Amino acid sequence: MFFLLDQKTKKTPRIILGLLLFVFSGTITTTAQTTRITEEVEAKPKTANLSTPKNPRKAVILSAILPGAGQVYNEKSWKVPILYAGFMADIYFIGYNNKRYVTFRDALFAFDDGEANQFPTLNRNALVRNIEYWRQNRDMTILLLLGIYALNLVDATVDAHLSGFDISDDLALKFEPSFENLSSSTTMVGLSLKLQFK
Repeated sequence: MFFLLDQKTKKTPRIILGLLLFVFSGTITTTAQTTRITEEVEAKPKTANLSTPKNPRKAVILSAILPGAGQVYNEKSWKVPILYAGFMADIYFIGYNNKRYVTFRDALFAFDDGEANQFPTLNRNALVRNIEYWRQNRDMTILLLLGIYALNLVDATVDAHLSGFDISDDLALKFEPSFENLSSSTTMVGLSLKLQFK
């Protein structure tokens, strides 16, 4: 028993020494790699943003005249089908709500005149409630159409303003592992947040 315990205690310093060498060699390798990456980034020529900023006033005027023209001017043509799909869907619902409103209004006029209408089971109060409901829906979809038009103008203006911002690869925000030597035998491992500008 004593002989086995003695062999374990003889191996313990070797294991600790091996672990320390492993951590130390990893720190040196990581530091060398970090230095090489930093040198490569600094050696890389910095390219300027080649796109010229767009004129927000021109973009909003184009969008006001023809919805989607400002997005095309800002080189964001992929937004145009989405914009027109919104317009078409809203126009469809304006027509649908208006048709239902007119149907119930005509039924109310027929009820007041004592004639037969499309909804014989509904009384006057129910017809009035339906008229108000469909008129309110129609008015809300008209306001939504105006909102889509306004969103078109705002989107064109904001895109034109943001077109001059630099979004090159020289700007970076990233997490990287961090190794700090506290003393000759102690290394602290952590995570660092690096913000890099041009």
